Amino acid sequence: MGPLSTERLDLVPLRVEHAEEMAEVLSDPTLHEFIGGEPATVEQLRRRYEKQAAGSPDPAVTWVNLVIRLRAENCLAGYVQATVAHRSAEIAWVVGTPWQGRGIASESARALTDWLRSTGVNEIVAHVHPEHAASGAVAAAAGLTQTDTVVDGELRWLWRTTAQVTNAS
Repeated sequence: MGPLSTERLDLVPLRVEHAEEMAEVLSDPTLHEFIGGEPATVEQLRRRYEKQAAGSPDPAVTWVNLVIRLRAENCLAGYVQATVAHRSAEIAWVVGTPWQGRGIASESARALTDWLRSTGVNEIVAHVHPEHAASGAVAAAAGLTQTDTVVDGELRWLWRTTAQVTNAS
């Protein structure tokens, strides 16, 4: 896929060359408060990005990995991603601490979900820590609805074309 553009952002397919700048974007340990782990080094990101850029080893699964470029500042600010299988996608996003609170995650997630819907995806899922209000707001902005389902301590958010979202989903 090519880049996606919004009013302020370019969502650009991930490349190994993004590792150095992304290591800085993702360097704040507080980014891991809800997702666990710790900031990756440039070399760890290079290895991860090599695998991600190569695509899923399963031909029935497509990986969509996009870095977020803030056009006005000409810098990377985070990423959005989707794993797509059988017309269903699971999405995630991370925006670096200096760029949070500016609507960048919501704008990026909306662009990604709009694109996914345009490709025929009929179900989009995100998992959000129940105490992470900002990520809940991003999921809602992307058109997902919170369910009562908890997976590994995170609430499942859902959008579907074919069925009404219920708390039992």
